[in-house]
Amino acid sequence: MISAQQTGTLCILILVVAGVFIAGCTDETGPAPTTEPTATPTATVMPAGEVSIGYVLWDSEIASTNVLKTVYEQAGYDVELKAVDAGPLYQALADGQVDMSVSSWMPTTHDAYWDTYGDDIDMVGTNLEGAKIGLVVPRYVKIDSIEELNNVTDQFDGKIIGIEPGAGIMAATERAIEEYGLDYTLVPSSSAAMAAQLTDAYENYEWIVVTGWTPHWKFVRFDLKYLDDPKGVYGGEEYIASLARQGFSEDNPEAYAILERFGWESSDMEEVMLAIEDGATPEDAAQAWVDANQDRVIYWINR
Repeated sequence: MISAQQTGTLCILILVVAGVFIAGCTDETGPAPTTEPTATPTATVMPAGEVSIGYVLWDSEIASTNVLKTVYEQAGYDVELKAVDAGPLYQALADGQVDMSVSSWMPTTHDAYWDTYGDDIDMVGTNLEGAKIGLVVPRYVKIDSIEELNNVTDQFDGKIIGIEPGAGIMAATERAIEEYGLDYTLVPSSSAAMAAQLTDAYENYEWIVVTGWTPHWKFVRFDLKYLDDPKGVYGGEEYIASLARQGFSEDNPEAYAILERFGWESSDMEEVMLAIEDGATPEDAAQAWVDANQDRVIYWINR
């Protein structure tokens, strides 16, 4: 028989042995967890893709292209902009060197480029309606038609102030000089230089005739008019089209869908152009417009 005293002693020995065993197991499995938090791996956010946008250096196209760039960036894309003259732009699209452009003026201004490269370019659709090109003068100028220009050659110093050589409106103006028998020289410059000369002449109440187009901030800033074009050299109402390289819709259907949905009004474009003219960078002006028009931007992105 085991006495009560022996039973108590035995229980104590069992508890001691069990404690040693548990301690030994703890040592073999490593130290107890610390209270410091475990670092969470940083997630890498991958871009939705890369797209390239070609454009011509017209104030209107600087505005639209930077807005579209900002829209694609909001959708998660990396965007590359490529500024070129009109002819090289169409060639780059035809050769697949750029993905898209929203700088195509149809059906008159860029008709020659489309005739040359159109078979190798995807016409996506219209992004702005109601565009126009022609010869523009301040409203205080006392003539109303291209046919009257030869009557006041001296007051214009025999010059029509143009933009970049090779632009569609420059080719149209060369045709106008021939069709109307104008005793004028078309002076090539740049979009910015043309606008600067117009600004200087307007502020000094001087006569000036320039190659002009709508939409453009100058029609917001100054009181201007188009000279009537009875021979129709400059065509009628224009629209601005979105183009893409062939195969882009298959390579990146989501990005292509954004381009398909992109479209706005002349007043929208002029708002961005005027902000740039007033000193904002194209990027900041585009971002401000995008921030203020999120309903349309979300529709274009469709997210």
